[in-house]
Amino acid sequence: MRRRSLLTAAAATTLASGCSSSVSPSASSGGDARRGHLTYGVWDVYQVPAMKRAAREFERTRPGVSVDVQLTPNGTYWTKLRTACTGGAAPDVFWMNGPNFGLYADAGQLLPLETEGADAVLRPGDFPADLISLYRWNGVQYGVPKDFDTVALWFNKELFDRAKVDYPDSTWTWQDLIANAQRLTDRKRGVYGVGAPVRAQENYYNSIPQAGGWVISEDKRHSGYSDEHTREGLRFWIDLIHRYRASPSLQQMTDTDPTQMFQSGTLAMTYEASYNAAMFYADPELRAKVDVAPMPRGRRRATVLHGLANVVYARTPHPELAREFVQFLGGEHASLLQGKYGTAIPARNGTSQPWAAGMPRFDLQVHLDALDYAVPFPGSANSSAWQHKEQMWLAKAWSGDESVKSATGSLTDAMDLLLAQERKDRS
Repeated sequence: MRRRSLLTAAAATTLASGCSSSVSPSASSGGDARRGHLTYGVWDVYQVPAMKRAAREFERTRPGVSVDVQLTPNGTYWTKLRTACTGGAAPDVFWMNGPNFGLYADAGQLLPLETEGADAVLRPGDFPADLISLYRWNGVQYGVPKDFDTVALWFNKELFDRAKVDYPDSTWTWQDLIANAQRLTDRKRGVYGVGAPVRAQENYYNSIPQAGGWVISEDKRHSGYSDEHTREGLRFWIDLIHRYRASPSLQQMTDTDPTQMFQSGTLAMTYEASYNAAMFYADPELRAKVDVAPMPRGRRRATVLHGLANVVYARTPHPELAREFVQFLGGEHASLLQGKYGTAIPARNGTSQPWAAGMPRFDLQVHLDALDYAVPFPGSANSSAWQHKEQMWLAKAWSGDESVKSATGSLTDAMDLLLAQERKDRS
């Protein structure tokens, strides 16, 4: 849930128009510059303790340096960051995600990071290849992967026991999920078998590749939404609502978020990204009731891979110090520290076990093993523009107002136009 924010098309225009601004950098005052003061922008309150601990460790190795971890809630993070970047006052180092990365890289708002030689800020081989490529733009690396997310099937053991349904495991297929979701649905109690909201990362970005479909072509020129396999991956969710009646309606899931339904015990199953594990574990009552299993397979097994990166503001007054900080954050020590706090899976290879070990009541190895069959998060230079259309048109199919074929046909046309405009703007 904390990864879903997107920039609007208007925001993209504002960001791009601000990249040539001549405003002097003001992220730190002159006095701060002499003291080696860095600001670090983050959006997740659950991760602040780990980020502050990492900052203190960095300060300890560099006397006279200070790092101010600045929390901006996810709901306003991108609006404030856009304004700060175009005005020359963004944090020296800040979090970046896949849907927004292309805009900031293309607008010249991020500092390149060396990947070779003595000045290398990161070694690509230390991180999953798909996360490295997610933060590379025109052959240049701009982000050091911080963490990664995979998606899995979370389930309520208490509801399964009451319905006398066996817990899900790695053998489940889509048909197993459908059949058992129907058995778990108990309308008299207000319980549904599974939640099927219009979610990209958690839902259809997984079912589409599972069905053999695709969201966007490798050359970023074409939409995949008119492909029959892609439509099959969408119908999986829509059928759970309308055909099998095993999921709440779109309106119900708009009124109450499905993750909240799961937490309250009115959903037996939900597809969730790994970053919600810490939130579930923090609730002692919920912790005792729920666990996690691999997502059921369609034509193949797949999970979309996403993750945050630490990036350096192009106009930071302290470029070398900021590079050192993101290098430190991507190192083994800081990665293990992040995993120990349990809020996110560290992106650095070989450092993920403390994350899983910190929540022993859950079978979190499921999320780690999903790396073996992960697919890259789909995106382009201005992902937010077509993802806005994606949500709009797919909601019409989810609600039953339009057929899948009609809605995806309109989405394909709109997405192809936006991708063509994207290429034109960059030429």
